[in-house]
Amino acid sequence: MLEAVVRVYRQTRKRHDQIFNTYVMRPIAAGVVVAVAQTGVTPNQVTLLNLAVFGVASAMLVGLPSWGGGLAAVAVLEVSYCLDCVDGMLARYKGLASKTGQLFDFFTDELKAVLLVGSLAVRLWRCGGLGLGGQWWAAGDARFLLGGIAGVAIVASALSLTNFVRRPELSGRETTVEAYYETVVAPKPQSLPRRALALLAVFVRWLNHYPSHIWLWAVLGRMDAYLWLYVGLNAAYLARGWFGLALRFARS
Repeated sequence: MLEAVVRVYRQTRKRHDQIFNTYVMRPIAAGVVVAVAQTGVTPNQVTLLNLAVFGVASAMLVGLPSWGGGLAAVAVLEVSYCLDCVDGMLARYKGLASKTGQLFDFFTDELKAVLLVGSLAVRLWRCGGLGLGGQWWAAGDARFLLGGIAGVAIVASALSLTNFVRRPELSGRETTVEAYYETVVAPKPQSLPRRALALLAVFVRWLNHYPSHIWLWAVLGRMDAYLWLYVGLNAAYLARGWFGLALRFARS
């Protein structure tokens, strides 16, 4: 069993991946892949299950506003993310990867990001927490709901921007289903400034990758700080993306 898990992990890991995925979630997901690979379960079915489990986690974030409730909700969220890893690994392992599967997986990821922001905002409205300026906002403060609406709009717009700039008409690259693995040699930046920028980009991607560290915010009881961090990162990405698009299309 262990040998099979190791084999699946090595065959399905990605070349560019989050540290949390590489050392925590994908080894666990490999065990799930081994368990379901010989069944009739399809990657798309796993994707649907992943979305349903995330919906449960979102409902728990709203319905259980206590510290322990937050921990339980995030634990269910991490189960959902494990399944999010399983669907792609299962597709690669069984040779079922497709453009439609990739698009469906990204579509469900978009839904989850919006659900996360909305459920956290309602949670804070119910129990109170730190506001945007670091001051305490009491339970029932409408500013949490207004912040949630703005946060949902920002995250949804950032996701829409990502979809737009990835279109082959703009990027000049056709979307493929090629899986990138760690065994493929990747070119590394040579100069020190480029290496520093690459490390900074990795850190920012890690910050924006909520499964990697949302559990830590739950342990600290600071889901309020996490909400503003997540929305702020997406706002910065949105501003940077729009700046580039404005420059590009203004010259056209």
